Amino acid sequence: MMLSKKSTYGLRALMNLARNLERGQVLISELAQEERIPKKFLEAILLALKNGGILASRIGKGGGYSLSVSPRTLTIGRIVKILEGDLAPVSCLSGVTPAKCDECDDLASCGIRLVMADVQRAMNSVLDTVTLAEMVERSEAARLAERELFDYSI
Repeated sequence: MMLSKKSTYGLRALMNLARNLERGQVLISELAQEERIPKKFLEAILLALKNGGILASRIGKGGGYSLSVSPRTLTIGRIVKILEGDLAPVSCLSGVTPAKCDECDDLASCGIRLVMADVQRAMNSVLDTVTLAEMVERSEAARLAERELFDYSI
């Protein structure tokens, strides 16, 4: 399974908001420019995240979007499920719209389904335990390590 642009952009926008909590409300235009995300697409993404209970918004002067959930408790799985829906690697494992594969005669003994069920459990295990704050921290640590690697100062 590959993340869609919708989820990739959504995660980038949320990382920006998490890194800059002290800014409070952030305008869509600022967020779109900082993260190089098409503004109209970002509007739809942020609305989905707001409807999912992750963001709060305010209209008018000082308005914009902000996190309504702590980055320390917000899991990547929750975010991705709001933006992607079901994360099933094959249609017969979908919790939303399970469908039998045309090639499969017996769901209980289908080797593909059995292995993909393991893949789905492993993926959900990671996504449902890693928080937005941890993702931001990993990114910052990698950025710092990269800078130190190229520091030639004497």
